[in-house]
Amino acid sequence: MPRLSIVAEGVVQGVGMRPFVYRAALEHALVGWVKNERSALRIEAQGERARLHAFLKDLEARCPSPARVARIAVTEIDERAELDFRIVASAADGAVRPVLPPDLAVCAACAEEIATPGARRFRYPFTNCTSCGPRLTIVETLPYDRARTSMKSFAMCAACQTEHDDPNDRRFHAQPIACPACGPALELLSKGGVRLARGDEALACAVACVVRGEVLALKGLGGFQLLVDATCSEAVSGLRTRKRREAKPFAVLFSSPAEVRRYCILSLAEERVLASHEAPILLLARGGAHLAPLVAPGNPRIGAMLPATPLHCLLVEGASRPLVCTSGNLSDEPMCIDTAEALERLRGIADVFLVHDRPIVRPMDDSVVRLDAEGLTVFRRARGLTPLGLRLPETTPTVLALGGQLKSTVALAMDGEIVVSQHLGDLHSLEGALLHERTVGDMLAFFGARPEVIACDLHPDYASTRLAERLSADLAVPLVRVQHHHAHVAACMAEHGLAGNVLGFAWDGAGYGVDGVLWGGETLVCEGHDFRRVAHLRPFALPGGDRAVREPRRAALGLLYEVFGADAVAHLGSMFSPAEGRAMVSMIERSVNTPRTTSVGRLFDAVAALSGLATHNHYEGEAAMALEHAAEGAGDQGGYPLPIRAGNPYVADWEPLVRALLRDTARRAPIGVISARFHEAFAGLAESVALRAGLDRVVLSGGCFQNAVLTRRVRDRLVARGLRVYTPGGYPSNDGGLSLGQALVAARWLRRTGGTDVPRGPR
Repeated sequence: MPRLSIVAEGVVQGVGMRPFVYRAALEHALVGWVKNERSALRIEAQGERARLHAFLKDLEARCPSPARVARIAVTEIDERAELDFRIVASAADGAVRPVLPPDLAVCAACAEEIATPGARRFRYPFTNCTSCGPRLTIVETLPYDRARTSMKSFAMCAACQTEHDDPNDRRFHAQPIACPACGPALELLSKGGVRLARGDEALACAVACVVRGEVLALKGLGGFQLLVDATCSEAVSGLRTRKRREAKPFAVLFSSPAEVRRYCILSLAEERVLASHEAPILLLARGGAHLAPLVAPGNPRIGAMLPATPLHCLLVEGASRPLVCTSGNLSDEPMCIDTAEALERLRGIADVFLVHDRPIVRPMDDSVVRLDAEGLTVFRRARGLTPLGLRLPETTPTVLALGGQLKSTVALAMDGEIVVSQHLGDLHSLEGALLHERTVGDMLAFFGARPEVIACDLHPDYASTRLAERLSADLAVPLVRVQHHHAHVAACMAEHGLAGNVLGFAWDGAGYGVDGVLWGGETLVCEGHDFRRVAHLRPFALPGGDRAVREPRRAALGLLYEVFGADAVAHLGSMFSPAEGRAMVSMIERSVNTPRTTSVGRLFDAVAALSGLATHNHYEGEAAMALEHAAEGAGDQGGYPLPIRAGNPYVADWEPLVRALLRDTARRAPIGVISARFHEAFAGLAESVALRAGLDRVVLSGGCFQNAVLTRRVRDRLVARGLRVYTPGGYPSNDGGLSLGQALVAARWLRRTGGTDVPRGPR
């Protein structure tokens, strides 16, 4: 009998592969064994050649849906005397590759089981099987076995052990399985930490609290969340006040697709995304019944989600209404994962705490996505999507990339694969910076990796940059400082496996440029580890620096000052008091705390202010999103003039655009027309620059390309010219993708130079 040694790589642990292989081997009358190794699944199978061939086809075509088999290596070896097929003990040897199983949303079978009276796991909130349940949030080391997870302290009862050992059971070799007799349990605590109830009583009391309009702090899968009744204005308003989150939309947890359709417009394709293993927050157009107005004030979309865990199923079904479900933190801080920490940090927000005794190994927020005609756009990559690795078409050294300051992530490249951490949030707070540093340590320890090079942003004052400098010195390895917009383009190149010359439009809020100016409206030619700047937006002043991000009226003043000088304030109506206006103009004239920028994002802010949409941002991107929403459905209005001035690089001169826009506002043109003309101006700009550059592959990246109207109009113009256009799909175009791009640039730098030249740095 021929015998094959088979090694399967990819996402092959924690997704039911060993039980699947076991059943497939029995089906094809094979003998041998299967086991987990640190980063692979190893099989030895013996039998008739035709049956072995059919078995290999099943490995590729019939494996469990959460699995992702990237490669299968097959070698014929010597026959052995065996009588059966077995699952054998995992092996902890071999190199670790950057491939981990993500957490999987509750499957239909488990959801039905917890809803069935008389079932052993009726109303048990930690029910799971091989097709669903916690993975990344509980695993400590590989290979993925219970003893290497935070479930190791929960010994299986006899009934669970029987399920675990039964090849015909859907929990065959499922590592986190448990039941009310042997698994984690719930407790309801007061804000002072006093136990109020346990088990199912705790769950019922928590539901009653939410129905009464109180704020519930829930220890979920990857950290604490805050829940309130999404139909109760007083409850939502109270949560906003306590959480210090004035206007940023809240996500809403619905019990089923049918309930989502009561409040939102939901296509079949969108339903498939909502009900997938990833179960992300999906941005949907409003429609039908109304939620409390402050759930998403002024926003035509709702961030909808379905229950990702049995605990969420039981809560939302018990409440019989949609629930706001948002991160358990104060604004701009990371979410809590430990009960003691939550009681300390959230006591001013939550009325009661529903907690459990299963430790969370690493924090994990919910992923946020949108689905449109061009496909999926990822805004926040976390639960369900992280840490699925990205295979590159080239080998790489071991690279650690530390991302930026906002929406931070960490990336690790090893042997041609890159894994990007979950969304970590902003690094302005001490808690955020500490979480970022812990995540770096976690990734290096988990994979047993020692970086050959470290990458970071060019900005010298980012917390991620300062950490990179310390690590580079401690480990005595080179530090590559990657320009912000170069990293944006490189991230999209990595995702699509692009090498060679690429034209990249990197439009965003701001990033540190090599000339000390805040870039943000860049066109770059990128190749290998280097780039060349071929075009940018005409610079303008930002009076107050970072305050201009929060106050679009300041960007508007800086813009108009370039056109009208000190008379700019006269064109801004009542946006500033006379004293404020004089102070702002004085700041610009004396260049006091008034950096200059080429940012498309700040130009969006300025136009939103000039159009009367928003003079202040309550959260990042609010004004720009209002401008985007205004353009939806406005049709083709013809773009404002946005000419290109000759030079090296070219400069896109926005002054004719601003003058035309002011004429439109003076005649009270509809805001939808103004916004559509503004968006179309940038589509025309992209077309003009691309034709001058003469490259046929174009990348669109940076936070501005989260704007669906802008992305669609730019793409349509470029595709009509016969160009191939690439946009981020599985990774965010915002700063959450920076670490991915940094890792690619640093890997190519080290491979090309051997670390002998000096990487590009600030000057």
